[in-house]
Amino acid sequence: MADPKGFLKHGREVATRRPVEERVHDWNEVYPDGVGRALLPIIGTQAGRCMDCGIPFCHQGCPLGNIIPEWNDLVWRGDWEGAIERLHATNNFPEFTGRLCPAPCETACVLGINQDPVTIKNVEVAIIDKAWESGYVRPQPPEWLSGRTIAVIGSGPAGLAAAQQLTRAGHTVAVYERADKVGGLLRYGIPEFKMEKKHLDRRVDQMKREGTVFRAGVDVGTDLTAAQLRDRYDAVVLAMGATEPRDLDVPGRQLAGIHQAMEYLPQSNRACLGAEVEGQIRADGKHVVIIGGGDTGADCLGTATRQGAASITQLEIMAEPPVERPAGQPWPTYPMTFRVSSAHEEAGERVYAVSTQEFLGDDDGHVRALRLVEVALSDGRFQEVAGTEREIPADLVLFAMGFVGPEKPGLVEQLGVDLDERGNVARDAHYATSVDGVFVAGDAGRGQSLIVWAIAEGRAAAAAVDAYLTGSTNLPAPIPPTARPLVV
Repeated sequence: MADPKGFLKHGREVATRRPVEERVHDWNEVYPDGVGRALLPIIGTQAGRCMDCGIPFCHQGCPLGNIIPEWNDLVWRGDWEGAIERLHATNNFPEFTGRLCPAPCETACVLGINQDPVTIKNVEVAIIDKAWESGYVRPQPPEWLSGRTIAVIGSGPAGLAAAQQLTRAGHTVAVYERADKVGGLLRYGIPEFKMEKKHLDRRVDQMKREGTVFRAGVDVGTDLTAAQLRDRYDAVVLAMGATEPRDLDVPGRQLAGIHQAMEYLPQSNRACLGAEVEGQIRADGKHVVIIGGGDTGADCLGTATRQGAASITQLEIMAEPPVERPAGQPWPTYPMTFRVSSAHEEAGERVYAVSTQEFLGDDDGHVRALRLVEVALSDGRFQEVAGTEREIPADLVLFAMGFVGPEKPGLVEQLGVDLDERGNVARDAHYATSVDGVFVAGDAGRGQSLIVWAIAEGRAAAAAVDAYLTGSTNLPAPIPPTARPLVV
C-alpha cells in the first residue's frame, strides 16, 4: 500500500495559501490557481504517507465510507484515472467535500495516534481537480428509462446526490430549487473564496447531460402545492435542508443593523457573481460583531474582511478549546480543538466564553454597541460571571448560531409529514416519512450537519426510493438514517 516507509520518511505538508495581503482584495479561492494545482508538487509524497494500517479507521471517520487507502495508493503510483474511479464510487462530489468538509477522516487516521495524520482531504481534492482537467469526469446517462418520475426538493448536496443516483438508475428526476439558480447553500451560502462556483456549475452541467432536470425559481409549497407535486410524481425526496435559523431573544434585538448570517452571505455571493443587490447588507467601514464561532461565522468574517470592515469581533459562548486533543476526546473521535480557517488568518478577534446581554442603539434606532458578559459552565449550564460586563462597538451584528430545523410553513405543513422531537422531518430506517412515497434526506431529516453526511444521506435515500419504486436496487446505501458516527 503506497510507500511502506512513507510515513517514516515524510512529514505532513498541506497546500500553501496565497498571501493574506493579496487574497483579501479579491474573491478568488485562497489557493493559487486552485487547491488541486497547488497540491500537485507534494501530493504524491503525501499520499505515500498512508501506512497500510490494516484496519483503516479513516473509513469509520468518513460518513461516505470513502475507500481512502486505495485512492491514496493509486495517487502515489500516478494512476489518477483509477483514483477518481475509486473516489467516485462512494462520493458524487469530491470537489465540494475536498473544499468544505472538516475532514473527520483525518482525526480518525491511524497515523494520527502519535503523528500528524495523512492529508486525506488534500489528496481528495487533488484527485478530482486533476480528473476534471484530464477529462476523466464524464456524464453517465442511464442505459434505459424506468418510466418512473421523482421530484427532489432542494438542490444542496443531499438533493444533488439523490438526484444524480436516481437519474443514473433510469428514473426521470426533476430537482426543484426556490432560488434563481441551483446549488442551495453551495451557491449562495458558501463564499467564493472558499469554493468558486465554477466547481458547482460544471457538476450541474454534467447532471443535466445525464438527464436530470432542474427547475430553479420554483418555491414548492407556494408556486407548486404539495397536492400538485404528489399528483405529478411517483415519489418525492425532501432535501430542503435545515434553514430555520436560531435567533437571539435579548433586549435591543429589534434594532436595525442586526441580521442573520443567511441574510448577509447570500447577498454578498450574488454581488460577487455580478448580480445587482438592492439594499445590500455590507460591512464597509463598520464595526462588525459575529455571534457564533463555527464555519458560518468564519464565512461572515472572511466576507466582512473583503468588504473593508473597520473591525471584526467573533463571539463564542463556549470556552476557548485547547490546541491539542483533549484527554476526554481520544482517537479516533473528532476532537474539539482550536482551529484556524483561512478567514481567521486574515483579520478579526475571537472572544470566547461570553454571552450577549443586550444590543444598544442610537437615536435613529440603529445598533451602535453590544453589551456582553463572561460566562462559565457550571452543572451543565452557563452562569454569568459577576463584574465582567462590558460594551463593544457594533454597527453590524451577524447571527451565525446555526439552524433549528426545516421551515414548517408551506410544503412540510401541506404534506402533513410527522416531525421528530427536534422538529426535523421524521423518517424510518429507509428514509421514508410518515406519508407514503415521500422520503427525506440530509439536514431536513437529520438536523444541521456536515456536507459529507448530506451527500451520504442523499445516496442512501436514493437507494431507498429506487427500491420503493422497483422492488429492489443496485444503488449503494452507505448508512441507515439512525446511524451516528463515532466522531462529533
